Amino acid sequence: MSPRSWLAVASAEHVRIGRAQGFMQVCHGKAAPLRRLPPGDRVAYYSPTENFRGKDKLQAFTAIGIVTAGVPYQADMGGGVRPFRRDVQWAEAREAPIGPLLGQLGFAREGKSWGYQLRFGLFEVTNADMQIIADAMGAVL
Repeated sequence: MSPRSWLAVASAEHVRIGRAQGFMQVCHGKAAPLRRLPPGDRVAYYSPTENFRGKDKLQAFTAIGIVTAGVPYQADMGGGVRPFRRDVQWAEAREAPIGPLLGQLGFAREGKSWGYQLRFGLFEVTNADMQIIADAMGAVL
């Protein structure tokens, strides 16, 4: 079975922490969504904002990589916060705004409603969409 491609959603500040430490986390730390991604699958992050719960629009792809071996695991962030994470080998990439890509991405061709899917926090995209995102980010997967 060939690798699948996924789009995850989080603020850029949270994505940068995951990139620096080699992990991803979605849907407020839930394990179930992460179980859908076997090793070898590709994942890109879309960040609607720079800061968590911020009003500062960013609307850009902020990370792209490949899920590595292993399964979701819990991390202890203190204060009783124990989100599930998945290890990812992040590619060298630059942030890329989504605006110029909207007419090219299959999930975004439906006009104004393209953002609806982002509310799920993690959803599958076509491999063609992932390649468009990787090209825009200057990444090699």
